[in-house]
Amino acid sequence: MNKRIKILFLILVLVQGLHSFEEYIGRLWENFPPATILCSLVSENLNTGFLIINTGLFIFGILCWVLPIRKNYSYANLLIWFWIILELINGIGHPVWTFMQKGYTPGIITAPILFLIAIALLKEQLNKNKKL
Repeated sequence: MNKRIKILFLILVLVQGLHSFEEYIGRLWENFPPATILCSLVSENLNTGFLIINTGLFIFGILCWVLPIRKNYSYANLLIWFWIILELINGIGHPVWTFMQKGYTPGIITAPILFLIAIALLKEQLNKNKKL
């Protein structure tokens, strides 16, 4: 795995942290029914549920980078593909939701950045696979 993939992955996770912060400030769990349901599965307090889920996601991302990705573990590529798919969905879903709402929705500012980073990471993954 090349250094560029490792750096792009770390940037993706860090921007996901900013994205979660934007969603927290915008109280996503109050505005987006799937988030409400997901947060309620974790805690009766939706705010707490959101914090637990998003803190867990961020920690998971950092741990993915620290161990499997930085150290080139055999399953690192699987984790990278998981994050690429997650962030492509995130990067498409937020603009669609915003368009449907006809106004600001929590996460719309950082979602396009996540999408672009995920595309760059996708390109690197595909180029790496061509070289093998």
